Amino acid sequence: MDRTFLIKPVLDADYPLIDYGKGVYLYDAEGKEYLDASSGAITANIGHGVQEIIDAMQEQAKKVSFVYRSQFTSEPAEKLARKIANLSLPNLNWCFFVNSGSEATETAMKIAIQYWQEKGVFTKTKVLSRWMSYHGITMGALSMSGHTGRRARFIPLLEDFPVIQPPYCYRCPYNKEAPECGYLCAHELETIIKRIGADHIAAFIAEPVIGAAGAAITPPKDYYKVIKEICERHNILFIADEVMTGFGRTGTMLACEQWDIEPDIVTLGKGMGAGYTPIAATLVGDHVMEPVLKGSKTIMGGHTLSANPQACAVSLAVIEYLEKNKIIPEVEKKGAFLMNELLELQKQYPFIGDVRGRGLMIGLEFVQNPADKIPFPRDYQVTERLISLAQMNGLLLYPAGAGSDGVSGDAVMIAPPLTISNKEMEELIKRLKETLQQFFEQYINISKGEESQNE
Repeated sequence: MDRTFLIKPVLDADYPLIDYGKGVYLYDAEGKEYLDASSGAITANIGHGVQEIIDAMQEQAKKVSFVYRSQFTSEPAEKLARKIANLSLPNLNWCFFVNSGSEATETAMKIAIQYWQEKGVFTKTKVLSRWMSYHGITMGALSMSGHTGRRARFIPLLEDFPVIQPPYCYRCPYNKEAPECGYLCAHELETIIKRIGADHIAAFIAEPVIGAAGAAITPPKDYYKVIKEICERHNILFIADEVMTGFGRTGTMLACEQWDIEPDIVTLGKGMGAGYTPIAATLVGDHVMEPVLKGSKTIMGGHTLSANPQACAVSLAVIEYLEKNKIIPEVEKKGAFLMNELLELQKQYPFIGDVRGRGLMIGLEFVQNPADKIPFPRDYQVTERLISLAQMNGLLLYPAGAGSDGVSGDAVMIAPPLTISNKEMEELIKRLKETLQQFFEQYINISKGEESQNE
C-alpha cells in the first residue's frame, strides 16, 4: 500500500499485513507464520479461527445484531449473564456488559461510588490503587492506573489514586522475603487509609496478577487476605480487575479464587470474547446491588453497544467452547510445563533476572546484572529489541513494565492461547531460545563496544 489513513500505535512503523489465523498461529499477507505467544494482548484465549465461534456469529447475525439496552433485553445477554454468574463466585450475581476492559473498570469505579451514595454516604469518592498497575485508558480508568508511562501526558486531568507499592517480591522495597516480611506492602494500605480518611475512600482496586505494568507480578500467599481484611475493617469495597486474568488465564475462572478471597466487584474482558468480539463486563456482588435496588433502581452508566446481542452470543460461544473442551482445568499443567522450560532458559541466559506468573500468564524480566538486579540502560531498548527479534523469528511477545519505578526495567509476557499443545509449547521455546541467543550475541557486542570506548 502507498500511504495509510489508519492511526497505528507507532505512526511511522511498518506493520505486517495480517491475512488469517488458525489455532496458535497467525499468517501475514506474504505467508509468514507467527506463533502467537502472547494471545495478542493476552486476549485470544482459545486461539484463532475456531469454526464453532464463527458459526455462532453467523447464527446470531441472522436474528438480530443490535438492540438498545434501554428498549430491549435479549436472549444472548440474559444467557451470558446467567452463565457468568454461575461460573464465578457465589456472591457475584449481577453483570453489567460493556465493550472493553477500560469501560469495565470505569464502570466498577462508578458503581462503587454510587453504592455509597445510595447508602447516604456522599464523601466516599476515591478509588485507591497500586503503583505498577494498569486498569485502562479512559480518564477514570487511567486515574486508577499506576502505569507512569501511560499517565504522563494526562497528569493534570487525572486523580491521584495510585498510592501503595505493588507486591513486587523480586524488587521488594523493604529488602525482605515473604512471608517473613509480614506483607508490609499490603499493610501500606492501612497507613494510606488513615492519612486520607476512610470516609473519603469508596474502594480499592487491584489486578490479582499484574499484567502490562509489571509482567505477571504475582503476590505471595496471604497478601490478598491482608488487603481484604483492611478493606472490610474500614468499610471500603474491594475491586478485582480480572480483565486480563479472568476466564482461565491463571488456571481458574477467576484468579482471585487462588488466593481464597471474594471481591465485592470484579471486572472482566479480553478472554471473555477471546478476540472474536469486543465485550467486557463488571460483576457486582448482591450486597453492593442491594441499596441500589432499594433506592434509585438504576446504575448510572452504559454505552450504546452495552449488552449487544451479537457480542453476547459470541462470548457465550467462547465460554461454552472452554467448558466443552475442558480447557481451563489443563491450564495449570501447561503453565507448569512452560514455566519449567523458561526456568531452564534462565540458567542459560543470565540476563533473564526473573521468571514469574501463574498458569499461562508468565513474565520474564531482563537485567544487566542478575546479582544486584541492575536494569539495562534505557537506550539499549532491550524490550523493543527482543520483541523485534522475536517477531522476525515468527514469535509474538507482549511488552510489559518493570523496574522499581515501573519504567526503568525491561520485561515481556508469555501468555499463549490456553489451547496450546505441548508440541506447540516446545516450538514456542525453540523460537524464544533462538531470539534470546541472538540478543545475547548483540548484547556481547554492545558490551565490548563500550569497553573499547572506555579503554
